[in-house]
Amino acid sequence: GYAELPTAINITWSSINFKTILQWQPKPSGYFYTVEIHGQTSDIKKKCILTTETECDVTDVLRDVKETYTAHILSVKSAGMDNFEEPPFAVSEKFTPYTQTVIGKPEIKNYTQKGSKLNVVIKDPLTPYTFPNGSFQSIQDIFQQDLEYKLYYWKDQSSGKKDATTKSNAFDVSIESTKNYCFYVQGIVPSRRENRNGQESIVLCTSVGRNILDEYGAEVFIIIAAIAIVVITLAIVIPVILCKRKKARAAREKEPLNGV
Repeated sequence: GYAELPTAINITWSSINFKTILQWQPKPSGYFYTVEIHGQTSDIKKKCILTTETECDVTDVLRDVKETYTAHILSVKSAGMDNFEEPPFAVSEKFTPYTQTVIGKPEIKNYTQKGSKLNVVIKDPLTPYTFPNGSFQSIQDIFQQDLEYKLYYWKDQSSGKKDATTKSNAFDVSIESTKNYCFYVQGIVPSRRENRNGQESIVLCTSVGRNILDEYGAEVFIIIAAIAIVVITLAIVIPVILCKRKKARAAREKEPLNGV
């Protein structure tokens, strides 16, 4: 019976913004898996009962995000859950959602560059967990004062970065009014020992006062200038050549015919 069933290997937790998926190997053949989630202070909860899959969404049984959990992945036969023989199982590493879930990409809600100020407003990533009224909790609702946002910004087409940090959803930083700036944002949980920095948002750039050099670069400007010089030169040289040819033709026509 059970002693011959293989147990799960390569068990991993994958979690972003508290949505947590448990994954393992190998694909079962002739048997099934059942997942048990064990908390240090909570009851055992079963998920993905008699599954032939090798992953399981366990988000809804990890609602106490500060609890530390382990997963037992049982290898069972179809009728094996009803007898008294303990099925073989494998145990995962410990997982604490509050300290290990990855902070996902923040969304940049809007941004403006007015004079010497760059203003950037962030929208918090949402989690799968809800309030009693059914609305989704954001990561800031869960982390509260433990969560910070960091803004990285730099002059367009420059490599020198500056950064600013806030516990709110808005940045207001001083910049050069005549330059365009690019920037991105990421969430940070400074109290963590690992996984402190979250995923980076997309990079956006302002477009105030862009000129042809900012848009296309000095190389294109040099090429355009060279073409203009060639055109001007031809405009001067061609009329001179035509004029000389016309004078030469007129001179030949005035010469007396030979033998007259």
